[in-house]
This record gives sequence, structure tokens and C-alpha cells, in this order.
Amino acid sequence: MSAGQLPRWVDYGLIPFLNLAAAFLVSGLVVVLIGENPLDAVQLLVWGSVGYGEGIGFTLFYATNFIFTGLAVAVAFHAGLFNIGGEGQAYIGGLGVAFACLALDQIVPWYITLPFAIIGSALMGAAWAFIPAWLQATRGSHVVITTIMFNFIASSLMVYLLNNALKKPGSMQPETRTFEAGGRLPFLNDIFPSFGFGYAPVNLSLFVALAACVLVWVLIWRTKLGFEIRSFGANATAAVYAGISPVRTIVITMLISGGLAGMMAINEIMGSQHRLLIDFVTGYGFVGIAVALMGRAHPVGIVLASILFGMLYQGGAELSFEMPNITRDMIIVIQGLVILFAGALEHMFRPAIVKLFTPSRALAAKEA
Repeated sequence: MSAGQLPRWVDYGLIPFLNLAAAFLVSGLVVVLIGENPLDAVQLLVWGSVGYGEGIGFTLFYATNFIFTGLAVAVAFHAGLFNIGGEGQAYIGGLGVAFACLALDQIVPWYITLPFAIIGSALMGAAWAFIPAWLQATRGSHVVITTIMFNFIASSLMVYLLNNALKKPGSMQPETRTFEAGGRLPFLNDIFPSFGFGYAPVNLSLFVALAACVLVWVLIWRTKLGFEIRSFGANATAAVYAGISPVRTIVITMLISGGLAGMMAINEIMGSQHRLLIDFVTGYGFVGIAVALMGRAHPVGIVLASILFGMLYQGGAELSFEMPNITRDMIIVIQGLVILFAGALEHMFRPAIVKLFTPSRALAAKEA
């Protein structure tokens, strides 16, 4: 093991745990400052997210969104790219879902519509990522800047389309008509009533997200393309010298990333809202960045991090209800602290831990 390299259980387990503990410690101090008991707050947060069936259902519903956006960011990470445009790609992905549902919901059952919705959302999300990818690959325009710009363009485009082209005739609401049964995914509570998910909108798109995790793992670690992506991300100069095309790698990686982000719309549009409407993404694309960082850009880690952020979303809502002094804005502060420590300060504890583990391992290797 080279200097600075850590055991996998430390890199993938201990360091994220320490970052999370630091975030909750600072959050606890904030709760104390407003006059509440942080232990009671933690208890309410945990109970509200996993303490009863409906809370678990909402946690899994939010986690489904984070899995898609976290995978989108992670795939780009492996190529050394920072796709911060998941918000806009998911937004445009909603068009693909809506087109499939509006076209098929009255003539075929949902399980026929679903494959078209998956393909449509992935294609629309990938298409929205193509121009930033092409500009990065051929003109050197930084993908962070272009994807941020495309988030705002996506928002404006959706407002225009929903007000002028897709709005239900005679309605003042900027949204499409409500889908019929053929455009609605079954809720898991209807399929597994013994789970007691109640009115939680968790639906079959959860399994689509888990299948995407498996496919991303196969792609990144078991295919030639995945090897090229990881090689390019590790050392772009060496990858080019080895014959890997930077233009091809950047464009294909961003298309896959955008497609994954676009698929987030399946959960919201076909699984929950049953219509295309304004602002259905509501920050899920940005949280996906923290999910990918905390999950070390690995599908298993992303699933665990997504569940954590799902707990924060659902448990935070319960917490603000049970403790009125902790407002919804305070919950956003707590979520922001977790994102801060898991993202911007992700390497805060790493130097000390490297010093702690490296000498003993180096000495053992020398004696061997």
C-alpha cells in the first residue's frame, strides 16, 4: 500500500462516518442555541423517517430521486468531470416521461408505458447534457459553467412549454393533464400492503433506480468503456497517450450522466405527480452531488447516502412539525451542514487518518 493510501473500510466507511458525525455535532449546537434538546431532535428525526411504515415509504421515495441524481454525478466523477447540471437534465427528462405517458396512457397498461418513459427520460436528459459535453470536449468550455447555465435554460424552457404548448386546454395551471391509469406507476403500498407504507408515494421506480445502480457498477468496473472512463479521469494525459479519445470519452460519459439524471423524472412524474408540472425537481439534482461524494461515487455507497438524505428530508419534515422552534429553514440548514461536511469538507479528516494508518502499515510491510 503506497503512502497516503487507506484501507477500503476506512476510505469508504470511517471517513464518511466522521464527516457525518461532525455535521450532526454542529447541527446539534445550532439546535441548542435555539433552546431545544438536540437528543430529542435526533429522536424525532429518526422516528419520523424510519419509525413507522409511512415514514419509511416517504424516505424511500426521496431516496429514489437521490439515487438517480447521485449516479449521474458519480459517472461524470469517474471521468474527472463535474456535472452540476443534474437539475436541468432531470427537468428536461420530465418531457420524455410526459410525452410517453400522454401518448400511451389511454391505450396501454402502465407496464407497456414504463419502458418508453425510461427511454424517453434518458434520451431527453442525455440530449440536454450533449451541448455542454461537446463544448468541453472540443472547445475547452468548462462543464461546470455550461451545465449551470443549462439549468437556468431548462427552467425557462419548461415554463414556456407548460404555459404555451403542453398546458391542458381551458386550464390556468402550468401543467399537463393528469395521466390515466396507463401512465401511472403502482405505489408499493398497493403491491405490498403488509409493508404499511400508507399514503407514501414510493413506487416501482425504486426498483428502476436499483437496477440502474447495478448497470452503472457493471459499466464502470466491468466494461472496456468503463475502464476508459476511469483511466481518463485518473490521468487524462496518460489516457490520451494510450489511445483513448478525449472527445469520445467526455461526450459519452456526459450522455450517460445526463441520461441517469433525466430518469429521476420517472419517480416524480409517472410515479407520484402523474402529470408534468413546474419545479418538480426542487433541488434533487444539487443534492445528488453530495450523495455522490458521500457515497464515494460507488453505487452501493450512493444507495446508502441516498437513504440518509431521504431520512433528512422526511425526518426533517416531522421534526419541524413536532418542534415548532425548529422551522423548515432550520431543517434546510441541517441538510446544508451535512452537504458541507460530506462535500466541500469531505477531506477534512483525511490527512490525520492517513498519518494514523500509514506508519503502522509501512512498518509491517518493512518487517515482512
